[in-house]
Amino acid sequence: MPRAEAFLRAGEQWLLADDPAAAASGFRLALADGGPVFVDPRVPLSRALFMLDKTAEARALIAALKEEGRRDPRVCDLVAEILVERSDLNGALDWATAGVQLCLQREEDRARRSGLRSADADPGDEDRAELRMLLSLRYRIRNDLGLPEDDYDRLLDEPPTADEDAGTAAGRSARTVSESDAGSRSTRTTSPSAMSPDRRPRAS
Repeated sequence: MPRAEAFLRAGEQWLLADDPAAAASGFRLALADGGPVFVDPRVPLSRALFMLDKTAEARALIAALKEEGRRDPRVCDLVAEILVERSDLNGALDWATAGVQLCLQREEDRARRSGLRSADADPGDEDRAELRMLLSLRYRIRNDLGLPEDDYDRLLDEPPTADEDAGTAAGRSARTVSESDAGSRSTRTTSPSAMSPDRRPRAS
């Protein structure tokens, strides 16, 4: 295991032990090491800082992640969950939407390389599971904000296959133990376009 990842996992264990100060130290060590890790250490570090009431520093980390360009759907999911915990639903919606768009763009890029339509391309179990979790989190946030369903929300209308359900369970179990679960999530999706969603209310 790379040393940076060891520091990161140690930080997660300190979060589980309800010691955010020790956790933050581990995450900072992972950042300083600069080695390969499964998720940017600034994400769990921001959670630890929020727990320490260092809100400005935590938000500065999240702002830096956004300014650098959002390229990892998993990071988008995790940041969205952290912001939900802080009752920043508008910020969480922005990150969840960015994650959905990244997943869909990856699917379209994969389809383009293989010469298939986006709907026919296999995005892979991990990508599909991440997309479903982001869609479900995004739907809950929009519902809490009192927003009408849009095109992305409507992707939850098709029931998942057994393989898709298994992929979602595997994706969630592979997440770090310190991540908060975003609640009971639907795991339904199809293969849409990566274009921005239509925000018109759904017809009854």
